[in-house]
Amino acid sequence: MVKEEPPSTSKDFQELQRRVSLLIASVQSNSKVVAFMKSPVGQYLDRHPFLTLTLLVFASVSAVPVGCFLLLVVLTSLAAFLGVILLEGLVISVGSLSLLCVLCGLGFVSLIMSGTIIVSYMVVSSLVNYWFSPRHPRCNLFERCLRALPSPKRPTWEGRIHQLMNTY
Repeated sequence: MVKEEPPSTSKDFQELQRRVSLLIASVQSNSKVVAFMKSPVGQYLDRHPFLTLTLLVFASVSAVPVGCFLLLVVLTSLAAFLGVILLEGLVISVGSLSLLCVLCGLGFVSLIMSGTIIVSYMVVSSLVNYWFSPRHPRCNLFERCLRALPSPKRPTWEGRIHQLMNTY
């Protein structure tokens, strides 16, 4: 039986990197993206990446509750056509307050998630830079400390004899 070799992990990562770079290039060359990035809002978000990440997380997390709310509004509007006008007002009011509470909570959760993502990115990149640096900083610091210390002076024989004669 012929053994099949597992695919190389580095080749898979290179292929994944190539696909991601093609996707990023296609998004960045899109005319709508270019127009948005030239607008004042796009430039502001480009200068504030934490706010951009927070808005992106908030938009992706709040899509389901907003969709459910819009479905509820459509369904109650259909029920209103059948004559349930008071119920529609009550349900939309309660639904609006519920949506407001959910969106406030999701805003807080998205801030926490963005902070966690940024902190974990900083920690991981610092660890990777530390582990894969050409020289460890500790060795560098030790060498600098050794150079900063005065070099020991070895006394000559005459200096040693002079020192011994002065002590007695």
